[in-house]
Amino acid sequence: MTTTLLSDAPWRHRTGLDALVRALDGDTGTTRFVGGAVRDTLLGLEVQDVDLATRLTPDDVLVRLAAAGIKAVPTGLAHGTITAVLEHKPYEITTLRRDVATDGRRATVAYTGDWAEDAARRDFTINALSADPLSGEIFDYFGGLEDLNAGRVRFIGDPRTRIAEDHLRILRFFRFQARFGRSDPDSVAIEACAARANDLMTLSRERIADELLKLLGLPDPAPSVALMTAQGIFSPVLPEIVTAEALAALIAQEQVTQTPPASLRRLAALLPADPARAENIANRLKLSKAQRKHLIALAARAAADCDAPRALAYYEGLEVARDRLLLGGFLLDTLEGWTPPKFPLSGRVLIAHGLMPGPQVATTLKLIETAWVKAGFPDGPGLEALIDPAF
Repeated sequence: MTTTLLSDAPWRHRTGLDALVRALDGDTGTTRFVGGAVRDTLLGLEVQDVDLATRLTPDDVLVRLAAAGIKAVPTGLAHGTITAVLEHKPYEITTLRRDVATDGRRATVAYTGDWAEDAARRDFTINALSADPLSGEIFDYFGGLEDLNAGRVRFIGDPRTRIAEDHLRILRFFRFQARFGRSDPDSVAIEACAARANDLMTLSRERIADELLKLLGLPDPAPSVALMTAQGIFSPVLPEIVTAEALAALIAQEQVTQTPPASLRRLAALLPADPARAENIANRLKLSKAQRKHLIALAARAAADCDAPRALAYYEGLEVARDRLLLGGFLLDTLEGWTPPKFPLSGRVLIAHGLMPGPQVATTLKLIETAWVKAGFPDGPGLEALIDPAF
């Protein structure tokens, strides 16, 4: 049987990583690299987060890291996770586990020394791969390597059972399909996700929002989102999303204008152009204040946005203006390299021109500003020509 080895990658040479592996007896098979770092390295992708699994108990991990002079933070002690910090980078170290009980949102776990048992509790076969930190030997208990090579996202075991353990896996399936899928989606998984879509109602809206925004931030999530709408996945929690056509059109426009993906812009494409409904959805998803404000501004988009894009950018900001133009299918050329100017007048200028102090100053200033924007932000004589008629 051919042994697959983890290829070399920059992350494997990070400062302090060898010392961390030694402290956790990585040379005896006690600790391995797991999860996304293994998967993404095999695909030749850049790795950000590096996770490790170990037979050592959390208490033993803490003792060993302290002895090695490595900062340790008990970030998930109840579930066996310690975070080591090396050069300001976190490394999650989790004791091998098996699920004792689950309710679809969280699990009660017990520690185990069995690598296959720990791998069995993960969601997809491509996420259950582990690697010896010294030899690089890949351990694959569920056909993850074959699925990875085929671009196939497949649940470990029975999909309905895995979804019952953690309902968020419904959304994770479609996100991983959008990121790694190169073949037709697994029909058994699709059927299970559709059958258990109502389970999403038990999840916190923050978890749903986080997973949805991660999906929408991928290069081209439109096919996965279209599949989700066809299968009724959004209906229990976001019934406003009924089609992915506008999302696909937006992504095409992003590609034409070479604009990087933006999750909120893409979420706006999936929702009605209705600020009141956008506010309701933003509140439902418990988005941050900045995210809510941006989503509501994008929901106010209109066909007239293309008539005066610089005026739009002046009043709403460049980011909102660009996003609204993209959502409308318009080009961004009039905004390229342009920065909205600051209105050059103040009340003092108007008073110096003879206007009496009082409420009329603010009113007149607003009228001049509106005319100034409409005239294309003139200065010098052009600005003076706007001031005189105001008196």
